[in-house]
Parts: sequence; C-alpha cells; structure tokens
Amino acid sequence: MPQDMVPLARITPERRIVTVPPVPKRVLTPRQKAAVIVRYLLTEGTSLPLSSLPEHMQAALAEQMGQMRLIDRATLDDVVAEFLTELDSVGLAFPGGIEGALSMMDGHISQSAAQRLRRMSSTSSKIDPWERITALPPDRLLPILVNEAVEVGAVMLSKLPVGKAAELLGKLPGDRARRVAYAVSMTGNVDPETVRRIGAALLAELDNQPPKAFDQGPVERVGAILNVSPTLTRDEVLLGLEAEDAGFAAEVRKAIFTFVHIPLRLNPRDAPKITRLVDQPQLVTALAGATGKPGLEEAAEFILANISQRLAQGLREEMGTRGRVKEKDAEEAMTTIIAAIRTLETSGEITLIQPEEE
Repeated sequence: MPQDMVPLARITPERRIVTVPPVPKRVLTPRQKAAVIVRYLLTEGTSLPLSSLPEHMQAALAEQMGQMRLIDRATLDDVVAEFLTELDSVGLAFPGGIEGALSMMDGHISQSAAQRLRRMSSTSSKIDPWERITALPPDRLLPILVNEAVEVGAVMLSKLPVGKAAELLGKLPGDRARRVAYAVSMTGNVDPETVRRIGAALLAELDNQPPKAFDQGPVERVGAILNVSPTLTRDEVLLGLEAEDAGFAAEVRKAIFTFVHIPLRLNPRDAPKITRLVDQPQLVTALAGATGKPGLEEAAEFILANISQRLAQGLREEMGTRGRVKEKDAEEAMTTIIAAIRTLETSGEITLIQPEEE
C-alpha cells in the first residue's frame, strides 16, 4: 500500500468490522500548509503576532484560509510533523525585510549605505511604506503633521496606532489639530493605492533627511554638560541662556539633574543602588559637605533615610568624625553620586521621576 494511503475501518449495523478503502492524503501547497498551521494554533488558543507580518502576507493568509474547508486528520498530522521538523532543523533565523536587516546591521554599515538601501526599498510596490512610518518615534512624525497638507496629515494619522496618533494630535496647536482631525473624516473614500503612494512619498522625504551628527538633541547635550559642571559655572551659563533664549534655558533646566534634585526625582527604593557604585569615603564626603546647606542637606537626608539603617548609622558616625569638608571636595563627591545615578538610569536599572510640566 502506498505510504500516502491510510486504511480505515467502520462497524456495520450487524456489528461486524469491515475495512473501508484507504483515503489518499491531500497534497497541500506551502501557502495551504501555512494556513493549516495558523488555524491549528489558533484552535489551541495560541496567541499569534500576525499583525507584525507585512500587510500583503496577512491578506494572502486570510484569503487562503477563506478558500479552505475541511482537512482530514492524517493530512493535519503530516503538516504538523513537517512543521515541527522544519523548526528543529533551523540553524539561523534572519529578520526578513530590508528594515529588519538594517536594524540587525546597525553600527556595522555606514549611515549613507543604510539610507540608500531604505530609499531603494521604499520605491518597491511590494513594500508597505506604512510599516516603517508607524514604527518611527513621534518626534520624527510631528513635522509631517505641522508642515504637510492637512489631507496628508489626516491619512498618516489614520494609519498610525491610536495611542501614537493621539499623542501627536495633542502636540499640535489647537487650530491645526482641529483641521487635521476634520480632514480625517474626509478619508473614507481614499483608495489603498493612493494611501500607499502617500506613504512612499513621506518615507522618501524622511529618508532624504541628512544624518544627524549627534544622537541626543541640544537640550540633552547642554544639560549633560551642566550636570557635571561646577555650581558657579552652571548658574552663570543658565543666566546667560535665559538672556539669549528663555525657552531653551527652561528646557535645559528640566534636563539638568544635580544633587539637590535627588529627593524630587529619585525613587526612594532606588537609593540603596547608589551605594553599590559609589565608594563609602566619597559618600561620606558628599553627605558631610551637604550638612547645613539648604537643598543639599535635604538630599543627603533623603539618601540616609532610604538605605539600610545599619549603613546609614555608619555613615553618620563617619560624617561626625570627618570634620570640615572643602567645598571643592564635596562638589566632586556629589558629582560622583550624580554620575552613578545617571549610569543606573542608562543601564535601565532605575527610572528617574520626570519633572511635572508647567
């Protein structure tokens, strides 16, 4: 008997077992097999991230599932066994798509080469430009809503996830936000090809922007410099910035994190982590140097109150015998503590509390 023939049996009304002619197994195409696996996993209650697939693949999968009816048990078993065999034989998995490849190779190829590849992929009709656009951060998309025609902004807003669209809309001036929101109501009859072309044009414009020399914006860079600058220098620079550009100076002040900001922005449960990165003599110097100074003393007490009481008692005893601390030494020790907190934040171990917006 051929291997693709499965013998069956049934019981007759006379209670006799008779052999039914074998049923040939179905030969499925790769697309049909994919539909079978997806249907089987969904039946088993598995959550599948199908939305991460390109839209044309999602459409092809849904169309194939709509064309299929019944699959016999033997065929299902064969498809599942083949699927598991392929999974076991996988040695490497590639991301799929030019954007996934570029993300994997980030830092290994030049920015100019990456931009050229992105421009080439955006012109292909097989690539959905909105997949890349929706993945961009809001600050890259906001200029489109501000500068492009409201109709274009409405199309983009309609393609974005609801949360990101609401965030962008909230950053627009009131009149512009109302015009874009009203334009959304006019997008009901826009055909898919027009939406794709709009996305391709926006993507080409975004890819044509010159590469940035700095990863951080000017506010973050100035704030980081002033964080480790002497207090006198920091105050003088901020006064000068306020005279030149009050708005920029206000943003820089929000980006600055110094010793006095510790009680406001450091979560109490994260205070013990500082002691792992800062040597005890430096802790004693910083805490003793803050004694009797408004703002600084509150920060020192915050640290002492939120670490182990045994360690805090030991630090207080050393502070009492430390004697007078030179202002320069105290400031250097405080800068070391701030650098440790920034290191913890960068590594993701802690999250600083953001200052409330005015």
